[in-house]
Amino acid sequence: MKPVLIFRFISYEGSGYLSTFLNEQGVPWELVAIDDDAPLPASISDYSGIVLMGGPMSANEDLPWIPPLLDLIREAHAMQIPLLGHCLGGQLISKAFGAKISQNPVKEIGWGEVNVCANIIAKEWFGSIETFNAFHWHGETFALPHGATRLLASDYCENQAYALGHHLVMQTHVEVLPEMVKRWCEEGAEELGLSVQSPAVQEAGEMQQDATLHCSSLNKVASQLYGCWVQNLAS
Repeated sequence: MKPVLIFRFISYEGSGYLSTFLNEQGVPWELVAIDDDAPLPASISDYSGIVLMGGPMSANEDLPWIPPLLDLIREAHAMQIPLLGHCLGGQLISKAFGAKISQNPVKEIGWGEVNVCANIIAKEWFGSIETFNAFHWHGETFALPHGATRLLASDYCENQAYALGHHLVMQTHVEVLPEMVKRWCEEGAEELGLSVQSPAVQEAGEMQQDATLHCSSLNKVASQLYGCWVQNLAS
């Protein structure tokens, strides 16, 4: 089986629970660490699926690796290779598909409820799940590209996830583990201090309280989503 290719954009926003899931399912995977200046592959034809993780940068920034990465995303789409995006990764996929990336009405950081949309495609991805407590860390958001179906929404962000064919694109984070929550709070301490006025931002202590329990529940949601996604990996 061809491996899944995972793009990482900063060291502390790695694959998290996704790599655990792939290992348990016997799905091979490879990592491209953009933060370590790893080169982009010339083509993605040797991979069964493409995953993009999160990061603190904006999809709208003038970074040298963004244009060629957008080309690889469009190549994957043309070759019907499934894409999976988390937060920044979801914004990059959306940008490649021509959707606008803009400021969210408020910054959203911490644990918060998201609701599964009432449509048949959302049902196919989420099964019996109707709502769950997700983890958020974003100030920007994506519009829905042409042909996409919204899967998730929250009180503070209308587009929390969408599907487009076999692609799953998320603004929210379903991949977090307790140690990731702790590290993000440490790395994002300054941002948290500047964002305390947002009604959708939690303090670091609140985020880390019961993080193990929250992540355990979120892992079950991620397993449902990742399980659907890997079913369509290219042969």
